[in-house]
Amino acid sequence: MPETGSQLSPVRTLIATAVAMSAFASNSILCRLALGPPEIDAVSFTGVRLVSGAATLLVISLVSGRRRTAASRGDWISGAALFLYAIMFSFAYLRLDVGTGALILFALVQITMIFWGLVGGERPGAWQWTGLAVALGGMVYLVSPGLSAPSSLGSVMMAAAGVAWGVYSLRGRSATEPIVATTDNFVRSVPFVLITGAVLFGGIDFSGRGLALAVASGSLASGVGYVIWYVALRGLTTTRAAAVQLTVPAIAAGGGVALLGESVSLRLVASALLILGGVALTMTGHERRAFSQSR
Repeated sequence: MPETGSQLSPVRTLIATAVAMSAFASNSILCRLALGPPEIDAVSFTGVRLVSGAATLLVISLVSGRRRTAASRGDWISGAALFLYAIMFSFAYLRLDVGTGALILFALVQITMIFWGLVGGERPGAWQWTGLAVALGGMVYLVSPGLSAPSSLGSVMMAAAGVAWGVYSLRGRSATEPIVATTDNFVRSVPFVLITGAVLFGGIDFSGRGLALAVASGSLASGVGYVIWYVALRGLTTTRAAAVQLTVPAIAAGGGVALLGESVSLRLVASALLILGGVALTMTGHERRAFSQSR
């Protein structure tokens, strides 16, 4: 992930970032639109999403002239993590609203990456520990028992999706050609889809609209969305790249209200403020510590 923004103008960086964040948020909206009525089963949605994403990324890689080499390719562990994220994401949205699901997903991705930094020897300062405690407190409050608490099973599934995506993101940080590596990992996720589909074949059920929503999620929101995000990263520092992702749950929640008529509870708003505020505090603490060490 680049540390300087010299390769992309501020205006293009802003546009690319806004489009990428909207694409990521739309994954939650498209999934809920498809699974809420339902128009398609969770396994089929996952399979079509990953296969169409792989196909789109293969075309983009070929058109852009990027070649798959030993240094740039993905691996089976990353492919499995991508599949686990996608399948848990789909099953979770059978039980969760868009905003709640996006918030849990985002929080667990960030917490997973922060935890891995601790395991790797990073020593957070007081600001980072405070931010992490606040974020965890917000997550506990969101899923604690109560009339407005989200589904426990759905929350656990989305948490698993977040951990899987965090692992996938950590494994991809060293990729020399992120588009090629992402393409390779999408392709490697397909066998896991086929195996799951064969095991759960009796539960396969879909409509034309459901298939269209799954294709849109895979090709546009995932495939094209990731490519635009990699473009945006050329103009963002690491801290800013992490911070702008704070907007994804808010965009997703807004889309859920506008397109699905979902309500936003006081619990969700309060939890979002705690979780996103805590993560932002952790990032700010990291930036301050890095600045002080560089002086």
